[in-house]
Amino acid sequence: MATIDRQATTLALAHALSAAERGLAVIPLSRTKLPALRSPHRDDPTAPPCHGECGHFGHGVYDASTEPERIRELFAAAPWATGYGIACGLEPHHLIGIDLDTKSGTDSSAALRELALRHLFTIPETVVVMTPSGGRHLWLSGPPDVVVPNSAGRLAPGIDIRGAGGYLVGPGSRSAHGVYSTAPGTSHLAPAPCPRALLRLLTPPPRTHHPTPSSAGGHGQGLVQFVAAAHEGQRNTRLFWAACRAYENGIGDELVEPLVDAALQVGLSEREARSTVGSARRLVGGRQG
Repeated sequence: MATIDRQATTLALAHALSAAERGLAVIPLSRTKLPALRSPHRDDPTAPPCHGECGHFGHGVYDASTEPERIRELFAAAPWATGYGIACGLEPHHLIGIDLDTKSGTDSSAALRELALRHLFTIPETVVVMTPSGGRHLWLSGPPDVVVPNSAGRLAPGIDIRGAGGYLVGPGSRSAHGVYSTAPGTSHLAPAPCPRALLRLLTPPPRTHHPTPSSAGGHGQGLVQFVAAAHEGQRNTRLFWAACRAYENGIGDELVEPLVDAALQVGLSEREARSTVGSARRLVGGRQG
């Protein structure tokens, strides 16, 4: 059972309510930086995708709200929460998070500066959140008609992007490694508009659409939707499970591209997605061989 730190929870709730006053939708997070409320469907991997339609908490960023009463209900349901997450991609800010990591052994700040020089943009003055590990989160605002996907290391090593369906750990949150804080002189700022040249880098060109083959039928489409509804922390697991079921039912090869497309939509890299599908193929093929 999670340890309850009432002071940390009270502070996290206060910071979350303050963020909500600025139009930022929030959810409670645990010390692991994951959503504090687990999915009510976690024991049923065949459950259809649910974004909260069931009426229960536990749907990650789909629980996010700016309504004080709902936020208090979320934290009351998770008294072990010590932080809060800010959902990206939602009105009015359409928040985009540039996560400059320090754990990868690369200089992510230098990588961003190099990208800025190469593509002729500058990072505007904006909110900067310092992480306990020494990293930084830059908050930018995107246009309402552009969907920025989540990605890890695609822009450059050590640079992760939090976009639609993702979230940023809010300042004032306490994780197992320390407290997130706003960099001096930036707490009063609103997220600055994302430079157009950077926005183009964050929105890869449309991939060729691979419709689910008709021979795969509704079961194949259901497996693809199952992957497309994955939250951070369950994406690989869902993809592997769906690919195994597809190969067991003889439609694995037909569903490779639709499953990979769905995995990319929820933030996996193409290399990681294809590796996971390949692992499922080898596992099931070995069973059937």
